[in-house]
Amino acid sequence: MLSEEEKEELKAELVQLEDEITTLRQVLSAKERHLVEIKQKLGMNLMNELKQNFSRGWHDVQTTTAYKKTHETLSHAGQKATAAFSNVGTAISKKFGDMRNSPTFKSFEERVETTVTSLKTKVGGANHGGGSFEEVLSSTAHASAQSSAGGPRLAEGEELQC
Repeated sequence: MLSEEEKEELKAELVQLEDEITTLRQVLSAKERHLVEIKQKLGMNLMNELKQNFSRGWHDVQTTTAYKKTHETLSHAGQKATAAFSNVGTAISKKFGDMRNSPTFKSFEERVETTVTSLKTKVGGANHGGGSFEEVLSSTAHASAQSSAGGPRLAEGEELQC
């Protein structure tokens, strides 16, 4: 228990501390305003400070041992991955080349060519030794028009003979 005298002393001390805190806040606020004025006169702004802080922080990170080791490890892994992808690409190209030169592929290629030639002959008629796509398409359209008209069409000036 505190005596009345001790309570009065503590209350006085409390008032004095509150006054000092208020005074310190006012002084701090005045100093902060003065700081802002000086920075404005020097051309320093929030963005510049953030950039400087970021640059300083990034530099600090880059100089750490952990960053250096991680950077070296990832760099080494990237080089190995690049070499591996290059080797895979070379192997695939070689396999495709080998496959293209294989007897099975050549036989397949010949069959496809024969089929295409046969189709061109059937669609384009005997008089076309192949022809362009447009010629084959035109010939097919002409043949289709004749068959849908119920017989051969007569050219201008031709007469039907029985």
